[in-house]
Amino acid sequence: MEQTKDIEISAYLNSLGLKAQAAKTALQSLDTELKNKALTEAANALVRESGRLLLANEKDYARAKEAGMAEGLLDRLKLTTARVDAMAEGLMQIASLPDPVGEVMEAFDRPNGLHIEKVRVPMGVAGIIYEARPNVTADAFGLCFKTGNAVILKGGRDAFYSNQAIVAVIGDALTREGIDRNAILLIENNDRAVTTAFMKLKSYVDVLIPRGGAGLIRSVVENSTIPVIETGTGNCHIFIDETADMEKTVPIVINAKTQRIGVCNACESLLIHKNIADRILPILGKALLEKQVEIRGDEIVREQIPQAVAATPEDYGTEYLDLILSVKVVDSLEEAISHINKYNTGHSDAILTQDQANAQKFLREVDSACVYVNASTRFTDGFEFGFGAEIGISTQKLHARGPMGLKELTSYKYQITGDGQVRP
Repeated sequence: MEQTKDIEISAYLNSLGLKAQAAKTALQSLDTELKNKALTEAANALVRESGRLLLANEKDYARAKEAGMAEGLLDRLKLTTARVDAMAEGLMQIASLPDPVGEVMEAFDRPNGLHIEKVRVPMGVAGIIYEARPNVTADAFGLCFKTGNAVILKGGRDAFYSNQAIVAVIGDALTREGIDRNAILLIENNDRAVTTAFMKLKSYVDVLIPRGGAGLIRSVVENSTIPVIETGTGNCHIFIDETADMEKTVPIVINAKTQRIGVCNACESLLIHKNIADRILPILGKALLEKQVEIRGDEIVREQIPQAVAATPEDYGTEYLDLILSVKVVDSLEEAISHINKYNTGHSDAILTQDQANAQKFLREVDSACVYVNASTRFTDGFEFGFGAEIGISTQKLHARGPMGLKELTSYKYQITGDGQVRP
């Protein structure tokens, strides 16, 4: 019985792989104008069909809520008219961006007369494994399509109906433009064995990108035979330096922590210089408590904010995705940087300061994909960076780091032109 199941899974995934390979070949012959036209039609279709998408999402949301999904994750799952419009706007922005495919990155001539060009090319077929975030479905399509890559999606079971609807709407839009709808494919079998087998579909998939929690990312990294671009969890920090502008501090912290709690760029840990702790903690505590944030702090924090509870060492390394914030008082900028580099996940960290030397030291020494001075960590996002959308936020250091836009979905090849040269 188990062997029969494995054969069925293999046949199913191989059929998707063959479709993606065929679509990839067709995609790589499309010119920029046609790609942009198709992206615009897909964007318009999402808006036109928003009622259909919201109905599908309601089924997912009701099921997830009944199952007891945490509020932060429910927020990620939820589609609204505004969020559908934002997905469409992301596709429109991608259409407006320069097409990186075919860009000559370098060109030079050798003494023997060979002309060599380093040229951007599509990856081929991208695989995306992600959790209950329906917007990823549209973002992944847009970025992959513009860069000439077919994409096979494995979304979380919690967003199954939403993802089905989004893929169907986009597929219909591609068909209307005379483009192979298999440029976007969705794995519709939610068996975990299918996901594991997908991680080994190296014959068809050129790169695999996981988007989700630590468990999902670890599973992909450990089990995949396909090259992986690792997108990380977000234990993001803000350090309030002793020279911070007090009027700007509270709005930045509140935005970073509470604007959306279930996202990877939300602030999870706050560090405060000891010289301003007695001034800023009561003000921050009041503002955070008004937003229903549970504060977990050290002894000094609890003295200034009686409602705070004791933090454990584990708290400082936790991505809560919830209305919880760890808070610690530090003696110096150096201690803050050391603490951040010990506990962060290489995602996004910020310093609030008016001292330029401290700002530069923080920027230079904090080991994260995105490092901020006097701004909320919530800006770590492809849309906010002007990329139109993002395929994920890479916390690794090879190939791509930070929000991954169009260029991060390309590779390159060398094109060499000669005139009869032979190697002596």
